[in-house]
Amino acid sequence: MSEKHRITIGTRIPSLKGVTDDGNLLELDKLAGQWIVIYFYPRDATPGCTTEAGEFRDLYAKFRKRNCEILGVSRDTAASHARFRQKQVLPFRLIADTDETWCKAFDVIHEKVLYGKRHLGVVRSTFLIDPDGTLHAEWRGVKVAGHAATVLAHLAAA
Repeated sequence: MSEKHRITIGTRIPSLKGVTDDGNLLELDKLAGQWIVIYFYPRDATPGCTTEAGEFRDLYAKFRKRNCEILGVSRDTAASHARFRQKQVLPFRLIADTDETWCKAFDVIHEKVLYGKRHLGVVRSTFLIDPDGTLHAEWRGVKVAGHAATVLAHLAAA
């Protein structure tokens, strides 16, 4: 996504649809009227992604008390998400963005270097959307430890 089309703070989030870990279609517009945290992560069942999901899981009740839903998004399949969600006992849904629609809308796919090799991958990023569907805050290039608490603190101050 080019810079001029990139979602920025204060802009409305586009209407997005995606298949969740349970195989159902989720329409982002249907979540209007509440806060939404969308966090993008590289891959199910990897150490950093498991830690991040666990931190959001452990704070989920506090997010819900603030009328906020959490969605995790990666390019993994719905079946992979289902296994990951069940194993980690995640109370929130995971979006299978296998066609990269969500990743491209939020501009989270960038060149990365792993073991000296360059590849395109998901840059760990989180977005906080207000009840009107406008981007309120974003965190890009996230470091996992304590990140969910940072997002919750920002929500509490909003």
